[in-house]
Amino acid sequence: MRFLILALFLVQALVGAAQSNNAYYTSYDKIITGRFYFSQKYTSFRYRYDNESINVRYRPNTTLNMGVGATYKWATLNLAYGFGFLNRDQEKGKTRYLDLQSHLYGRKLIVDAFGQFYNGFYLDNDKLAPAIDGYYLRPDIKLRFLGASGQYLFNHEKFSYRASFLQSEWQKKSAGSLLVGLEFFLGHTKADSAMVPSTLSGETAESNLDQVNFIELGPNVGYAYTFVFKEHFFVTGQGTVSLDYGTNTIISNGERIRSSSFSPNSSLSFFAGYNSETWAFSFVFVNKNIGLASGNDRRIDFNTGNLRLNIVHRFVPRGKTKEVLKDVIR
Repeated sequence: MRFLILALFLVQALVGAAQSNNAYYTSYDKIITGRFYFSQKYTSFRYRYDNESINVRYRPNTTLNMGVGATYKWATLNLAYGFGFLNRDQEKGKTRYLDLQSHLYGRKLIVDAFGQFYNGFYLDNDKLAPAIDGYYLRPDIKLRFLGASGQYLFNHEKFSYRASFLQSEWQKKSAGSLLVGLEFFLGHTKADSAMVPSTLSGETAESNLDQVNFIELGPNVGYAYTFVFKEHFFVTGQGTVSLDYGTNTIISNGERIRSSSFSPNSSLSFFAGYNSETWAFSFVFVNKNIGLASGNDRRIDFNTGNLRLNIVHRFVPRGKTKEVLKDVIR
């Protein structure tokens, strides 16, 4: 059994004089925002080598999690578990993993952080059939990925990211904002043998990739906008592009291939749902793509994100609950 416990505590050092209640959105800082949700986290990496027409994408067999959570003032706590009746697909092999994805949305500052530790991947057999029946399983492949992206929200007086993701606020009028920030990522992928199946690579030594190490840092810029229909229904879209400078090392047949260059990355987020004073629901899609520039004919991409469905109910804390929250969360 594996419990996935995610505790997010955000101290908004940049809140300053940000307005929490205005004509555009209303904040519910003194009300508990409780949620019941389903969540599917994912990650993958793709190796493309044009000289040999190789293009493979490995994915883990992650679970669909069901959980509960709550937000009060600056603190959010979510507890989820991948129950067996929601996850019966065993053909893709077994993946052991710890995936910590924190998406922290303040009024002025947005932070997306990743800490991923995966053992066990699979490859779709569309390119391997009929040589391989079913999925191509690689329990030996390991992935370690750490990173964070921070962005400043310029139009924080009118635009609320909390309203879309946490729903601890309610965006009542359409608004958008420019986003500018910085990101940092480092990662490591390793296998006991070549990651490219021999049915694709043949005897070519150059495609016998078995390890990748990388580190990237750079600025990003983006834009987010929420369209509100009849005050209650909303659709939010956010897109960000970055130009990171990175260094990576590819190990193939014992040979180390190092390269350093600029590499454009991107992130996309989509939110849609309903908001009111008491009840709310939302669909959330968050995705980050990181590309490693490793020569004109060689490319490695990492893709990570989260799909989520929230059902939210807001209520006023009373009695002992109110006293405990006052002592713990000030």
